[in-house]
Amino acid sequence: MSILILGGGGMVGQKLAHSLADHGLTGHEGAPVTLFDIGFPETGAPGQQIRGSVTDPLAMRRLAAARPEVIFHLASIVSGEAEADFELGWLTNMQSFWTLLEALRAEHLASGGSYRPRFVFTSSIAVFGGPYPDKIGDEFLSAPLTSYGAQKACNELMLTDFSRKGYVDGISIRLPTICVRPGKANKAASSFFSGIIREPLNGLEAILPVPDTVRHWHASPRSAVGFLRHASTMDLGRLQDRRALSMPGVSCTVAEQIEALRAIAGNNVVSLIRSEPDETVQRIVQGWPRDFDAARARKLGFAAESDFAEIIRIYLEDDLHRG
Repeated sequence: MSILILGGGGMVGQKLAHSLADHGLTGHEGAPVTLFDIGFPETGAPGQQIRGSVTDPLAMRRLAAARPEVIFHLASIVSGEAEADFELGWLTNMQSFWTLLEALRAEHLASGGSYRPRFVFTSSIAVFGGPYPDKIGDEFLSAPLTSYGAQKACNELMLTDFSRKGYVDGISIRLPTICVRPGKANKAASSFFSGIIREPLNGLEAILPVPDTVRHWHASPRSAVGFLRHASTMDLGRLQDRRALSMPGVSCTVAEQIEALRAIAGNNVVSLIRSEPDETVQRIVQGWPRDFDAARARKLGFAAESDFAEIIRIYLEDDLHRG
């Protein structure tokens, strides 16, 4: 048995690999972990590291040929980049996904049907588009308004169909915006949600490109790892073939984020946040959902933070001064 993490060089992939090394995975104790990505941190998480791109069909076939029992698919380009580079977004986020699923189907057929890996896909709340109700429930229509959201929605449908046919045993978990992310800002339009907390706590100025009335849905990196671990071992029969579900999180405005920061770190830290409107970011963020009733996920055992202050405290415990 083995475990594969696609996007294993990224922040969540690295945290997941560390968690697997420290605590194992129920039913897969001692299983070797392979991390696949275009690059890795210098002091990376334990496990075999393979450098490559998900856009390389040969690489996808080779990974599938190893027949990993559990696959965590975290690899993608982020929302802002997918919107700016249309062709790259569809190639990286969707076409490569089809290539991998087809390679896994070939292995399933070659095994006489005995090989059927657990496949955990990190989807996104970007699969939804407005107009929104006050809270998005489990019956709300998936109708994305960005290329990134459309790519994620296509993957959800593909994974459900490949699972229905028995080639893989898949689940798509729609992650909230993961906050507070350690390290440097990336090209995601949502990057500022972490930046306005992370940078001030590290004594740096942070740019706020949207009004502080913007409301959004968040969960910590610690919760993201918990979602992935739970999705990889739970009984997927409980999903009743509805294999995509929205994860729990915390809904709050930017102003509430800032007030939570003020309560924890004080006015001097908050004073490092500077408003600098960005119309492109504002336009993208305006099309995103703001609040969820994640009753189905909670009933299935997924859990997240209760308020944004808890998210900040987790960053202080897990990641402050660690890059």
